[in-house]
Amino acid sequence: MCGIAGLFHFNQQQADASRIKTMTDRIGHRGPDSDGFYVNGPVALGHRRLSIIDLSERSNQPLFDSTGRFAIIFNGEIYNYKEVKSLLGEYPFQTTGDTEVVLAAYQKWGAASLHYLKGMFAFAIADKQTGELFITRDRLGVKPLYYYKDSNVFVFASEIRSILASGLVKREICQEALIDYFSYQSFQSPQTIIKNILELPSGCYIRLSNADFQITNYWNVFDNHGEFGQVDRYEVQKRVKQLLLQSVERRMVSDVPVAAFLSGGIDSSAMVGLMAEVSQAPETFNIAFEEKEFDESEYASLIARKFNTRHHKVLIKPEVFLEELPNALNAMDTPSGDGINTYVVSKAIRQHGIKVALSGVGGDELFVGYPIFRQWETLYRRKGFWKTPQVLRNMISTVFAGNDIRKQRKAQLIRMDECSIAHTYPVLRQVNSDETISKLLRTTVTKTQLFKKLEANQEAIEQFPLLSQLSIAEYMGYTNQTLLKDTDQMSMAHSLEVREPFFDHELIEYVLRVPDEYKKGEVPKSLLIESLGDLIPPTIYNRPKKGFVFPWNQWLRNELKNYCETRIKTLSQREFIHQTAMMNYWEDFLNHRNAVGYSNILMLVSLENYIELHGLG
Repeated sequence: MCGIAGLFHFNQQQADASRIKTMTDRIGHRGPDSDGFYVNGPVALGHRRLSIIDLSERSNQPLFDSTGRFAIIFNGEIYNYKEVKSLLGEYPFQTTGDTEVVLAAYQKWGAASLHYLKGMFAFAIADKQTGELFITRDRLGVKPLYYYKDSNVFVFASEIRSILASGLVKREICQEALIDYFSYQSFQSPQTIIKNILELPSGCYIRLSNADFQITNYWNVFDNHGEFGQVDRYEVQKRVKQLLLQSVERRMVSDVPVAAFLSGGIDSSAMVGLMAEVSQAPETFNIAFEEKEFDESEYASLIARKFNTRHHKVLIKPEVFLEELPNALNAMDTPSGDGINTYVVSKAIRQHGIKVALSGVGGDELFVGYPIFRQWETLYRRKGFWKTPQVLRNMISTVFAGNDIRKQRKAQLIRMDECSIAHTYPVLRQVNSDETISKLLRTTVTKTQLFKKLEANQEAIEQFPLLSQLSIAEYMGYTNQTLLKDTDQMSMAHSLEVREPFFDHELIEYVLRVPDEYKKGEVPKSLLIESLGDLIPPTIYNRPKKGFVFPWNQWLRNELKNYCETRIKTLSQREFIHQTAMMNYWEDFLNHRNAVGYSNILMLVSLENYIELHGLG
């Protein structure tokens, strides 16, 4: 796990070595172990290393192939690198790490090498012979990659702050992208908060030369549909267990200890149990609280005892979260209304000397764990309602008139053109309704990037079972744009590598094709629980789902009220905000009105903090 940055001048201008160093210094938190640079004519590459595999200096980057033709900077991990290496026996390897395997594979197969690689990654390879630059990102977008391009220069990096540090990009807010942010508390690919800085979509690569710039998609979450075949429930469960074990075993590859987050919920308990089956019992970390309504440490301790882990219960008091809020906001590479919890937990684990930890994040999206799955299924069963004439449905929607966000979203659902995943999911996932957004923003509310992507691929998505359609929408929406971004930026702020076994593409490809009836049961995530047999005790799954939530509603109205109010007042005076509406929105939150919750406020505080921190115009 590392940080990468690079420059490419189309006009053959000599790249500035000091500029690329400034860019990599700005993301030093991603790689505190070493740095390195490559400058060759118009190309400059920079790297910050967090040493996980092959800890020796010979694996420092940029790394060069045996001929000296190719140079690579790499962020991430290739979990099957030893398997790929066995296919490259003629190559004279000088290291025992995964980066050189990627380089050798590219030398042999070019872009086709991506189909051999299983892991999380973003990397760039410069070809000294042709002058071409190849840049790519993993299938599911676990690792970030941003870029800026004009007629003179191409700039890319693991983080937006690194691109801004180049001094080549105007610090201007992308006001069109604010519609996505106010809808989903995160910016939606390919747009970012900065005008003309874009995110490379997951599962894509760029080929760059003096004469050409081309983005190619090499994998999509909705590609692998087709007949599932006649397989009984037991065979499905057996295959899910095999794929889970394979995914966890791959993610145990490391030359430093691999620990695990252990909240005491189903997903993290599953991870720890699977780790114990494929390796020795891991070191586990549970964040405990004095407030019993938030504390799940007794369940984490139960799992730790079952699998004989080296368990740590880290007690965190509320004041720690209050003190860390400014630091967490400053650590955000892109504004978000979420992620602060991950920042605090990652810091606590890193302070114990841990560099790598497995997380259970992603289990809800794949195994039908969220209430949104039931909401989607219910709406779809009633899809005949949307054959009612539009004028009549518009009249019905007026029943929900008012300022309450939840009612406004119901009215949006009633008015939508059809009950498809493209129309339904973007509304179900909104944190603000279109009506509320139009009051807050001076920018005209248009279709979000999420809607456009789902609509463009709706035909392919509808080839999957109904519940899998929602899973796919989750991967394209909340998961890719919020959950994975927050996990990466908040853990890497502390130089902690988080690996997510539920985001294994082979596991996902299989489970998405599983018929809905195999996923339903008496408890949420039945397919996961049944596939693992007695690995997870009934005590863990026969209890209400808590989630990783703390009393932010209380804190933002009391201890953090002045902190938030100051920033919201400043934000309300920005040219793209309707000031009166914004302050009324804040008052709604303070007075428990109109379904304005803590996440609605944190996203505003995060946005203003980011604007101030980075001097955006």
